[in-house]
Amino acid sequence: MHQPPQTPEAALPPHATGTVSDAPPGNWVDTLAPAATRPFLRLSRADRPIGTWLLLLPCFWGVALAANADPAGFRPLDLWIVLGCAIGAFLMRGAGCTWNDITDREFDAAVARTRSRPIPSGQVTAKQAAVWMVVQALIAALILFSFNALAIGLGIASLALVCLYPFAKRFTWWPQVFLGLAFNWGALLAWAAHAGSLGWAPVWLYAAGITWTLFYDTIYAHQDKDDDALIGVKSTARLFGSNTRPWLRGFLAATVLLMTLAVVLALPADAPLVQLLLALAGVWGIGWHMAWQLARLDTEDPARCLQLFRSNRDAGLIPALFLAVAALV
Repeated sequence: MHQPPQTPEAALPPHATGTVSDAPPGNWVDTLAPAATRPFLRLSRADRPIGTWLLLLPCFWGVALAANADPAGFRPLDLWIVLGCAIGAFLMRGAGCTWNDITDREFDAAVARTRSRPIPSGQVTAKQAAVWMVVQALIAALILFSFNALAIGLGIASLALVCLYPFAKRFTWWPQVFLGLAFNWGALLAWAAHAGSLGWAPVWLYAAGITWTLFYDTIYAHQDKDDDALIGVKSTARLFGSNTRPWLRGFLAATVLLMTLAVVLALPADAPLVQLLLALAGVWGIGWHMAWQLARLDTEDPARCLQLFRSNRDAGLIPALFLAVAALV
């Protein structure tokens, strides 16, 4: 088949143009951002928004489930909690990814998919990346300090998980657990920001987020399993191998069961039946979406794995929307 001629820029490898190989083509960082800011925005994964969504969605779950548990429902402050979490998720995902790239710069240089990232490709130095990480974290802290004391404490505590995660793949076959612990912390924080306390409902919601992360990040890790094996990086994708599908079914079931438990414990005993059904519909919805992903999964097709991984934005939005509607009943 005849191929259209490439422009000189299109013919260059990613490291020569500054683009990152697994970023969506034509993203706003590569096309609209000032040239001087692009390496730093790429460090923050601003050219790949899926990670921000996956960090933010548990925050949406937490505040919406807290509103379902609250006889007053949503409060005016919840608008700021949602907005603050959105900005904070963008900034802390950026700071976390920058930290990850600093610690993984030698690994990234050895993996085909990641050697085009800003540090291994020479766009920025590790010292410049560290300064950028601190700037993002400090701005996020200003937002965090606008919440109540419990939420502030939880936000500070999450830094330990953020710092630990990049090293997990060096000492455990289950680094996805550490990612889940960090990425779903917002379920606890957002609940606490609304309610001023914690309970079993947000804890089970947090656990559901962890099993969801195990599901989607195992799919994601299958992209790199060959390179990971060569350089000695551990992952659940490598651990499960040809048995990945049964493990993912287990994570799917656990996610649905744990989120169902969170909903049942959160709603008052006298909650209207329609409120309960709407909240549970969101749980069933994410379960069906995960089943849809599993039916289409081919662990030997990196492009399919990336496509399904990115679809988890929609999977996580389902319970967020249904829980929000249920709280308005």
